[in-house]
Amino acid sequence: MATPLAYTAHYALPAAKVRAALSDEQYWTTRLAEVGGPGAHLDSFSSDGARLKVEMTQAIPAADLPAQITAVRPGDLIIPRAETYDGDSGTFQAHVEGAPAQVHGTVTLSGDENSSTVTVAGTVEVAIPLFGKKIEAAVAEKLTELLAREAEFTGSWVAAH
Repeated sequence: MATPLAYTAHYALPAAKVRAALSDEQYWTTRLAEVGGPGAHLDSFSSDGARLKVEMTQAIPAADLPAQITAVRPGDLIIPRAETYDGDSGTFQAHVEGAPAQVHGTVTLSGDENSSTVTVAGTVEVAIPLFGKKIEAAVAEKLTELLAREAEFTGSWVAAH
């Protein structure tokens, strides 16, 4: 059984400006450089105005991981991640290289000309008998921290651009 992942970011910024940031390749490149972890990079970016697809690779250093993860999977975690958007909604998926860990879910942008909200809802699944639930909880916690850093970056990026 999977562990839920939920995060909501609130911005005192118009939804159209947040949407525009998501459609900007430079936004993704800079976001990964600032909050994506060591060696994070943009693998691909495509946008035709309505549909957006972003593929990236992120990393979490072993030193930043809880013991329950490094006991099962030593070393840095390399995490390929993809996000696809159609208008104001999208999906995401990620996995950990060399480990039976998957994350997937939805992203929804809502708001008006004064404020906006991005809502993430998903699940974390780690297929390891006995220890899977503890690892899922640790992964969900780390992902929530990452989503918070990404939201902070997004707010700053949109305000500056």
